[in-house]
Amino acid sequence: MKIAPLVAAMNRRRADFHSILVHTGQHYDAAMSQASFAIWKCPNLTLILGSVRPVTRCRRRGSSRLSNRWWISEKPDWVVVVGDVNSTMACALVCAKLDVKVAHVEAGLRSRDRTMPEEINRVLTDQIADLLLTPSRDADQNLLAEGIPPERIRMVGNIMIDSLLGNLARAKQSNARADLGLQTKDYAVLTLHRPSNVDEVASFSRILDALEEIATRLPIIFSAHPRTRKMIAELA
Repeated sequence: MKIAPLVAAMNRRRADFHSILVHTGQHYDAAMSQASFAIWKCPNLTLILGSVRPVTRCRRRGSSRLSNRWWISEKPDWVVVVGDVNSTMACALVCAKLDVKVAHVEAGLRSRDRTMPEEINRVLTDQIADLLLTPSRDADQNLLAEGIPPERIRMVGNIMIDSLLGNLARAKQSNARADLGLQTKDYAVLTLHRPSNVDEVASFSRILDALEEIATRLPIIFSAHPRTRKMIAELA
């Protein structure tokens, strides 16, 4: 959903860009992955699939699998990485090792919480990247405060807005509210998948207790992530 608008823009300028979309399998659930590519109409080259520990995943998505299968043979002029997942950092690291220029979309965002794996991925990717494409002015300020030279920073706005606008007409045609009997009711929408929230029984149980209380006053539509479904089943 973050890279699709960029791929579409490159495809409109085929005289200037030849783009290849590399899918590292961050969403390794087949239903999620296939649905995403169908919605955003993106072809993809899948290199890695599966759920493994973060360190193993970074290693696999970094020097061993990616360089052997793709990087060296394709010799890209630039690699664009998005967001803050493990493969974002791994790909940026491979670029640095192979002297390939890398651009980071959604650069400069910070939570100031180093216990979050995403925060480590953001900080390290921004230090490595040649071009930092930020969604907001506060992201620019974060990078400048970390000593990033201004010439590496470009404020381009939030690419998720492009995804939203590109799918707004499709969303308006959805029958989801009618199917759930919510056309005339207030309701909440919930998604929940962060490991610190769903993998720890005590934390997840507290969240579920709070949701049960809220649901007595307001219907909650819960789009359950596969990781969350698994934990719900284990907790019975």
